[in-house]
Amino acid sequence: MTNNDSRHIVFVDDEPNVRRAVSETLKQHNLEVNCFASAEDCLENLGSLRCDLLITDLRIPEMDGVELLRCAKLLIPWVPVLIITGYGDIPTAVEGIKAGAVDVIEKPLDKESFLEKVKSILQESGEGRGTYLGGDLTRSEMRVLKLVLDGKANKEIAHLLSRSKRTIEAHRAAGMCKLGIDNLIDLVKRAVAVGLTDPKTAQERGEEYWTTNT
Repeated sequence: MTNNDSRHIVFVDDEPNVRRAVSETLKQHNLEVNCFASAEDCLENLGSLRCDLLITDLRIPEMDGVELLRCAKLLIPWVPVLIITGYGDIPTAVEGIKAGAVDVIEKPLDKESFLEKVKSILQESGEGRGTYLGGDLTRSEMRVLKLVLDGKANKEIAHLLSRSKRTIEAHRAAGMCKLGIDNLIDLVKRAVAVGLTDPKTAQERGEEYWTTNT
């Protein structure tokens, strides 16, 4: 990685020594890192941070890594999530992968293998899964675009979210601008690419474009 393509990692672990060691290692390889001791702290800040990869320990206070993954996906559905576990077994791995993790790796971490895994995930996400133009979507923009994908018109969304139609139009326009798209068909394609919706349902939404985009 060059100095021009620094990527942003969010790392969650309740052990200070682990956070410090992982943060120092990643920063040595031109990666920006935000560390959190709990899932709650992570989620409180995730919507306002750039996040190209979320790495979380499985056993963290109040909410485990799999549940954190599920909540994070509601905020930023495209983000790849890597789970680290000291309790590595088949059920844990299966549960993590089913929830949407790109991989589950065991402690103790081997530094070189860990770095290779991180770089591999970032390379794959940079080729289309997690990158988009213009910065991170706000929670409001994400909620509006999800409802657009559900076939809701601006007026319906305004009613559901108790906002004015003009506000909904502004969130919709801002979100699509950040995604680098200007029509619903491209939004559907991007939603499939980042895992926000499934291809079959997305195709149906695209076909209904002319009757729902009001």
